[in-house]
This record gives sequence, C-alpha cells and structure tokens, in this order.
Amino acid sequence: MSAYREMKIDKSLYQRRGGFFRALEEMDPSADYRGTDLEQLTAFERQLKRFDIHVSGSASDPVEKFFRTSESAVLFPAYIGAAVEQGMQSRDILSAIVAAKTEIDSMDYRSILPLPDAADRTLADVAEGGFLPETEIRLKENLVHLRKRGRILKASYEAIRFQRLDLFAVALRQIGAQIARTAVEDAVKVLIEGDGNENPAELIETAGSGTLTYADLCTLWGKFEDYEMNVLLCSPEVGNKILSLEELRQLGDGNRFTGPGTYATPFGAMLIKSSAVPADTVIALDKNCALEMVTAGGVGVEYDKVIDCQTERVGITCITGFAKLYPDAVKVLKIKA
Repeated sequence: MSAYREMKIDKSLYQRRGGFFRALEEMDPSADYRGTDLEQLTAFERQLKRFDIHVSGSASDPVEKFFRTSESAVLFPAYIGAAVEQGMQSRDILSAIVAAKTEIDSMDYRSILPLPDAADRTLADVAEGGFLPETEIRLKENLVHLRKRGRILKASYEAIRFQRLDLFAVALRQIGAQIARTAVEDAVKVLIEGDGNENPAELIETAGSGTLTYADLCTLWGKFEDYEMNVLLCSPEVGNKILSLEELRQLGDGNRFTGPGTYATPFGAMLIKSSAVPADTVIALDKNCALEMVTAGGVGVEYDKVIDCQTERVGITCITGFAKLYPDAVKVLKIKA
C-alpha cells in the first residue's frame, strides 16, 4: 500500500472503547503499511497527512486548517489530547516510581493485596511429597481513590484560528505539565500515608535535629531488608542538602547527574527532586514493588465543543489514582525538628 486509506471518520470514534486513537488504528492498521513510506506513521499521523495538516516546525499550519472540512475537524480534539500528553510526559516523574500501570474503563477498582508470610522470605527446602509454602493474593478492602485532574482551556475560536499549531502546542504542553504535577502530588500522598488500606510508610527520623547527614541516609538504606532502595524522592531544598553532603561532594564531578532533576547516589538509588514532596522529607522506595498507577482512559477533551468551534471553555482532564502494593517497599525519612 503506497497511499493512505480514504475512510470516513466522525466524532463517534471518541466514544469507542479504548478511545479515538485505538479506533483509528483498528480502522487503518499500521501493519498494512509495512514496506511503504508511511510505515513509520501512526494511524492518526496518516490522517494528518491525508488532510495535509502540518502540526510542527516553521511551516506548521494555523489552527483553522483543521476546520477546512467536517472530517478534518474531528482530528482536532485528538491533536489537543496528544499535545497535552506530551506535556505530561515531559514532567514524567511517575515512570520512575510506578511499578505497574493499570488502565480501567470504570470508576471502581480494587488493587491486589499480597500477603507474604515468613516462609516466603526463607524459601526453605520442601521435602519430597511435602507442601509448598503459600503466598495469598486477595483484593484490598477499599477502592482506589480516583481523582479527575484537569484545566479549562479558555480561548475563543477567533482568538486561536490564525495561531500556528506549533505555538498553540506550547500552551497545551504546559497544561499537560500542570496535570502531571498534580498526579505526582497524589502519588506522593499515597506513598507516605497509604491508599486507605492501613498501609502508611514506616517513618524514620534523623539522628540530629534540623540536620541531614550521610549516616542518616545509610540508616535509611539499611531499613530495606527484603527490597531494594533504588529511588530517593525529595523536595528541591532537601535535594540540595543531600548533594551538599561532604561524602557526596568527594565523589567529584557531575557525571552522576543522569537527567534533569535526577542524580545517581552511591547507594544505587536515583535521587529525584519534586516540589510535591513535603518539606524536610525523603521518600525512599523500591520502584519495582511500591506503587500501582490506575488510569480511567487517557487525556479527555470535550470533543463536541472543539469540533463545533465552541472553544470558549473546553475541559481537558485526566483521571488517575494510586495504590500501594508492598508497604515495606517504601520508607520515609523525616528531618527531626
């Protein structure tokens, strides 16, 4: 297949199970384009090409290009959602602290509750014909608390119709970054206080008042017996204190900075700064066992209003929640007052 498929698209695709992008992919499978110059494009990107809409670069089109036909207008809410999603990923702390991500299609969800016993830790030899030790897994008593986070996009169509799409996307990505920050706040709250199933994190205080020492971090590291301390999450202020410790300064150059806002500590734990963490607090966790993220759909856009050019007040939302998996995989170090 050397050209894109002509097909009828309308706003009913937003109501399909799995959302608009999955519906497009089912109608126009990417597998059909293998060996063509379109094989690197998603179904959505092929539709942009079909309607000759350029969304990035100096030659990007104005917003009104989406509204040249009734079918191309259907693509605009998806474009908004995709740009917001990019903004969320640009502030992506969650991928560094979430062990599993679960997508659901309702507002009711219970996570699992593993119940290990002493035999799980020792894994003693089993005699021939003997019984294997058990690990019970059951549903938690309380539901995961899902929150709808979002912003109102307030702009008349006349105000944005001549704006270039790459410039408009900057504002949309900022909305995504704001949504991501609030999601991190929810995750931090669950890590510290638990998810409502009596599973708050163990609290450890520093040895001295008002100070954080390398010995305090060593004590924190030593608390992880059955799990690995591979992430330290703290506020920028506490992060500065950690990086100012003489023991870390002696490590030398800045080669241990692995990305924006992240630093590899000598404990093998990644230090991540976030203003979502309370003052004088360090959250230590095993990112492979601590936290589950639950989402109900992706980024939601009030597509009816957008398609009809009623952009004066358009809601952009994302529904997320968090569950703690193994409570002992999270510890909290508090600087003593």
